[in-house]
Amino acid sequence: MATRAGIRLTHGRSPLLAASESSSRPPPVPCLPLSKPKPYRRHMLVPLWRPLAPRSSPGPSSSYRTGFSSPVASMSSSSYEKELAAAKKAAPLAARLCQTVQKALLKSDIQSKEDKSPVTVADYGSQAIVSLVLKMELPSEKFSLVAEEDSADLQKDESQETLRRITDLVNDTFSSDGTYSISVSEEDVLVAIDSGKSEGGPHGRHWVLDPIDGTKGFLRGDQYAIALALLDEGRVVLGVLACPNLPFTSIANLDGHSSENQTGCLFSAQTGCGAYMQLLHEPSAAKISVCATENPADASFFESYEAAHSLHDLSGAIAKKLGVQAPPVRIDSQAKYGALARGDGAIYLRFPHKGYREKIWDHAAGSIVVTEAGGIASDAAGNNLDFSKGRYLDLDTGIIVTNKKLMPSVLNAVQEAIREQTQSASLL
Repeated sequence: MATRAGIRLTHGRSPLLAASESSSRPPPVPCLPLSKPKPYRRHMLVPLWRPLAPRSSPGPSSSYRTGFSSPVASMSSSSYEKELAAAKKAAPLAARLCQTVQKALLKSDIQSKEDKSPVTVADYGSQAIVSLVLKMELPSEKFSLVAEEDSADLQKDESQETLRRITDLVNDTFSSDGTYSISVSEEDVLVAIDSGKSEGGPHGRHWVLDPIDGTKGFLRGDQYAIALALLDEGRVVLGVLACPNLPFTSIANLDGHSSENQTGCLFSAQTGCGAYMQLLHEPSAAKISVCATENPADASFFESYEAAHSLHDLSGAIAKKLGVQAPPVRIDSQAKYGALARGDGAIYLRFPHKGYREKIWDHAAGSIVVTEAGGIASDAAGNNLDFSKGRYLDLDTGIIVTNKKLMPSVLNAVQEAIREQTQSASLL
């Protein structure tokens, strides 16, 4: 076996690929009864909505036209029905607050954390809203939240005006939405934010939240996501991605005719039940599927917009080995997972710089959306992503997301490129 910076690269059949080829799979978690969706044409600019269920329903209620045909079998009630419904209320409401802030972002709304990464009033407000909504929707359940932010900086004397602004934003968002009759104090906001201090782990249920995944994209006016997932005994069982700036049509083939009222997507998935997409603030959802590309040369791939977040040169070497012709699509946040899940691209590569530790909130929601859409996610050794170890992912070198047919060739190219890079570095 080869090593890179003390991390093992295993050769031969990876446990992930072996599992994907196995014909024995555990029975899926039963889902809500669904009506059979109609076919869906991906590049159609105006989807055909047929609202068959109230807004609070967690199940798909209509069909969305794409290039894929996705028949849905009738299923019984899901054990995560209430949780998915709560998540699909919390994330879009948090997105409303974020949209308000992004439209009129002030320099005073931006702070820096100890690691020098930016954090905005929207990050804090989003986390507070998600925490409050989940507690209101699931009052009888033990609440554990693993989230990115805490209130330490907001409790400093120089941050009191920022705290007041966050509290006003939270109250204004609840008031304008009208779903909840609630008014919160500054202390309530601090408590809600600090509800996210759970360490997670392999036992019990834990919500996992990135209140704004892609803060730098948010600050540029580009892509970001509110990413919310639920762990049950260390396993991701549902996920929701609210992507306010993601076009409803494919980002791989935008023709310049996308309009503002066709921007904003909500992706949702629960284990064994498939993945779905809908307009962010609309009730109707439709099943989505990863692309079926088998030839790497025909594939397009996503990577992080920021070079500081991923090694673009390594991704380029891998693409060259695969014969990929299309240039990379670089966008921020877990919006990449959603776009890949609906077939906009075929491969997502992420290779952080040495010393960086991946956090579970950066991948939990996105990974289940992709896997339930028929995709697969692994580290560079082909291991499943393990969310049971606490706030961090223990993984080999990087993250690979693609469809099951492409994974063997992508995994081989990744491992070859890493070995070559390691050998080159050792000669210097």
